[in-house]
Amino acid sequence: MLVEFRVKNFRSIKDEQVLSLVASKDKTLEANNTYETNIKAAPRILRSAVIYGANASGKSNLIKALQYMRAVVGESATVIQPGQAYRVQPFLLNEESAKEPTEFEVTFILNGARYQYGFSMTQKRFTSEHLLVYKSAKPQRWFSREYDSERGAETFEFGSGLKGTKSLWESATRPNSLFLSMGAQLNSEQLQPIFDWFNKDIVILNEESKLLPNKTIELLQQDESRKQIKGFLSSADISISDIKVVTKTEAGQSVHLNLSDGKPEVRTEKTEEVVHQVQFSHETDHGNATFDLKDESSGTRNLLFLSGPVLDIIKQGKTLVIDELDTSLHTLLVRELVQLFQDQEANKTGAQLIFSTHDTALLDATGLFRRDQIWFVEKGIDQSSSLIALSEFSPRKNEALEKGYLTGRYGGIPFLERSLGITN
Repeated sequence: MLVEFRVKNFRSIKDEQVLSLVASKDKTLEANNTYETNIKAAPRILRSAVIYGANASGKSNLIKALQYMRAVVGESATVIQPGQAYRVQPFLLNEESAKEPTEFEVTFILNGARYQYGFSMTQKRFTSEHLLVYKSAKPQRWFSREYDSERGAETFEFGSGLKGTKSLWESATRPNSLFLSMGAQLNSEQLQPIFDWFNKDIVILNEESKLLPNKTIELLQQDESRKQIKGFLSSADISISDIKVVTKTEAGQSVHLNLSDGKPEVRTEKTEEVVHQVQFSHETDHGNATFDLKDESSGTRNLLFLSGPVLDIIKQGKTLVIDELDTSLHTLLVRELVQLFQDQEANKTGAQLIFSTHDTALLDATGLFRRDQIWFVEKGIDQSSSLIALSEFSPRKNEALEKGYLTGRYGGIPFLERSLGITN
């Protein structure tokens, strides 16, 4: 489970911002909305968190920061070539920040242990990297690296907790590659699960990573998974009696250009392509009909495509992060999705949902969120983004959160009078 994410000097984020999933001592909705970890430092972790903010406030950049960190971990040892620069963008509206490294750090729980991993980077190289492992209250520092720009030298330090050919991994680690990624690439049994957590256990959906139907179509072809998807859609009050995938073979053509003898020869060949079509059965008191996917509403299509990944994420205990969830789903469907993650019977693996939204109706939805699950992002005078927890405002138990948010009590809303040039 994701415990905490920290980021500094990334796009609109100048100062360090912290998104914490550690539950407070508040007992409200504790059974469903939190998950017991048996770890003293973080005894209960939130199953979900929601982030509000005006357009261009920086809430999308917070999600992009986590996405960028994940991509760097996954690609630094294999995709990135020696000497290749990164396209990381620091906060550019401050001369000092523009010259400073960008910093990322995550804390997560994996197989009963707590891991704290982070690094700082410029476009040309990594300037620091560290990994702390908490198998008890006292941390083990498995490794750290620091780059001294004045001396132009890099120093690695290793703790006794990390086993293996550390000197080999160190020598293979380039200035623009992560030690974690290189160690996993070179078969470190201890670093591999941490590397895999980034690449497999965090699923991010936003404008840079679109929702694709592949996973849902795959699950729809399995009887048990198809029943679960149908149940998921039915629980969201969509009147669909059945869903099935019809597989067809369609004829096509491919064009080949032969230059083996120096003379161009174009030939056309007939091909066959396997096409999967999703069909929905609807029943009413007056009749029934079958519709293709294109005949359904965009909301139904989005919910269907989301259902496959969601069910897989809950089954595997992963973390799902979605930017602007309300743009694809009606508010009632969003509530149903959140409640699915917060159902202790349906979600026994500790799967998590983190999402940004403009849907203020969720704030006062009965039994949906605890106070520590709600976050706001706003921009300051210097145009830098700040992340603020609702709990910092100490709202009353019965406080009308939607009204308070829309009147600016918690920040995170656009200043319409100022932006439109209206004065009192």
